[in-house]
Amino acid sequence: MNTQFLILAGGSGSRLGQVRKAEIRLGGVTLLERVANRLRIDRSALFISTGAGLPMPSAIGTALPDLDTPLGGPLAGIVAAAAHLRHHAPGDSVLLSVAVDTPFLPEDFAARLLAALEHGVRAAKACWRGNAYPTNAAWRLADLQDLPEQAAAGTVAQSPKALLAQLGAVSVDWETTHACDPFANLNTISDLLALSHRVQGSSD
Repeated sequence: MNTQFLILAGGSGSRLGQVRKAEIRLGGVTLLERVANRLRIDRSALFISTGAGLPMPSAIGTALPDLDTPLGGPLAGIVAAAAHLRHHAPGDSVLLSVAVDTPFLPEDFAARLLAALEHGVRAAKACWRGNAYPTNAAWRLADLQDLPEQAAAGTVAQSPKALLAQLGAVSVDWETTHACDPFANLNTISDLLALSHRVQGSSD
């Protein structure tokens, strides 16, 4: 199965003082580096959603700025990837999207989500103890082909969660393999402190 990887790193970090999440360091390593390391793939195969405006400099992967549409947020990054990949990847490819603020991403993230797409399933989303993380998901590229035009017309779903619901996405839960939430993310200063402590006390 041809697989493309997208790290959603375009957030402005409004609740963190307008600091780009991708550049925040935990244990001396940026969030972008941490997530890229957890994926364990050739970094030349990575795409990095950088949000609106000019791409931010990055030594990791290929930067993809948002398209010029009314859409914002993480779905805008998925739309930009869809626009790029429909010209650069086979139509039967799968896109794996990952939030940049997921420093404990499971190492079997890709394998389990790809396995969930067997038998005709159109999309799969990561969960832990029933809590869904729709930015961490697997999408069939064929289902994303028309997203750029829909975004320009204002008819696209307004979030990854809504789009996953439209596609009838299945849930893949890591509860039985992880005692702590492997998809814990960073939105506030409290989250930053909690994840920093977790990094310091973890050998993972």
